[in-house]
Amino acid sequence: MKLKDSATLQAAPALPRAGLWWGLVGVVAFSFTVPFTRVAVENGGLSPMFIGSARAAVAAVLASVALIATRQRLPRGTQWFRLAVVAGGVVIGFPMLTSYALTTASASHGAVVIALLPAATAVVAVLRTRERPPATFWALAAVGAVAAIGFAVLQGGGFSGLQWSDALFFGAVLAAAVGYAEGGLLARELGAWQTVSWALVVASPLMVALTVVSVSSHPPHATAGEWAAFAYLAVVSMYLGFFAWYRGLGLGPMTQVSQVQLVQPVLNLLWATVFLGEELTWQTILGGLAVLGCAGSAVRVRTARG
Repeated sequence: MKLKDSATLQAAPALPRAGLWWGLVGVVAFSFTVPFTRVAVENGGLSPMFIGSARAAVAAVLASVALIATRQRLPRGTQWFRLAVVAGGVVIGFPMLTSYALTTASASHGAVVIALLPAATAVVAVLRTRERPPATFWALAAVGAVAAIGFAVLQGGGFSGLQWSDALFFGAVLAAAVGYAEGGLLARELGAWQTVSWALVVASPLMVALTVVSVSSHPPHATAGEWAAFAYLAVVSMYLGFFAWYRGLGLGPMTQVSQVQLVQPVLNLLWATVFLGEELTWQTILGGLAVLGCAGSAVRVRTARG
């Protein structure tokens, strides 16, 4: 069987939870992204633009080799536009926005705001597939957004204390939600790893250009630890992690697999403590629980309806 044939395979009846397990593998891989991005930008040796663009450029090289070596068929028609949407969300939007946000915000703060991602992904998936979930779903999604904003306001000392990084985090959530939902649908047509590979190729001209600009304006000079964090972001967060994540979403059901994302903020906070020594305050813990509770309830309401 050729690799590209996997694009048409459905979840085997004997493995009803295969999508959930693949999704969990992807989430664990992604859970290191926020703390490792913070490690990479913390001392200023690697600029946010370099981290956001060069990681995609490196991953695009890996993707090109994989696509050529396996002789993958070119996407057709509107699939190119949809790949551009995926690229805009997960190749360009999320990496660039979080890289800049984490120059000033802590990884634990970012983890709580990004905890809104499961509900945001569910909302985008609902809009994309034209489902009609109950009003409870929309209410819980809205409460989750309010909880995330409220957390940012309280940690900043009021609305006047809100940081530009918070706007970047919320933008990153929206970008990732769009990229996840569209990528999950495309994975059913092109295959999981093929979808992220083609998205990286589509975005590569822009990301290579931005990498050149960032290197010329701010030559990278980082420690071994910072380069190691960057390597993880480029190889795993930007590429290999999507093999499992889009495979899980493609096998589905997407409504259930998306719930696995609820584990990610908890892991983000754990890694921020382990790798960065960040202290978990009661505000962070309560904020995280509130956002996670709303996001989880919203996704479960949609799942029950589906």
